[in-house]
Amino acid sequence: MNRRDVLRMLTAGAVLPALTPELFAFYQQAHPGASYSLRTLNPHQNDTVVAMIDQIIPATDTPGAKAARVNEFVDVILTEWATEEERRNFLDGLAGVDKQSNELFGKDFAAASASQQLALLRSMDDAASATRAEMSRHAPNTPVERDTQLQGDFFVVFKNITLHGYYTSEVAFTKELNLEIIPGAFHGCAAIPAERKV
Repeated sequence: MNRRDVLRMLTAGAVLPALTPELFAFYQQAHPGASYSLRTLNPHQNDTVVAMIDQIIPATDTPGAKAARVNEFVDVILTEWATEEERRNFLDGLAGVDKQSNELFGKDFAAASASQQLALLRSMDDAASATRAEMSRHAPNTPVERDTQLQGDFFVVFKNITLHGYYTSEVAFTKELNLEIIPGAFHGCAAIPAERKV
């Protein structure tokens, strides 16, 4: 799936709710500064996160999740916003990715080839989709509770954090979406340049 497909899903609300200015500002607060040091992820876990986000949103003609430092966004979420149980479940999920990779390929996820990494992530995504479909069949109208973004299937949580982290980063917002985070000035009735999206 390419980023244009992801963006289409985002704008359709399939993966991410529409970002109001307040919600966008909320996610912006989770993006760390340039001198950020990891506080929850150890170096090995960080390598796994970097490899996974790079497969989910790779660099193309615009920077990917790795360049947007989404791994650091994940660390901030785990450190400052996740409950102890959510943090433990997330880290257990990362360990599970390595376990599956070792069973399939004889090496940790970060050491696997790009094609092996992609195959494993696709199988995890397929399994998560099958679980979601099964759950919606048994409880089709169950409302989603608030503040459950870090709960549930690990890969769904991981993918959602990656998408939130990427699409609220300055890199993605200005280079991928070609938007301004804070316009410099208001110019009423001014023509919009062709390269600037509304």
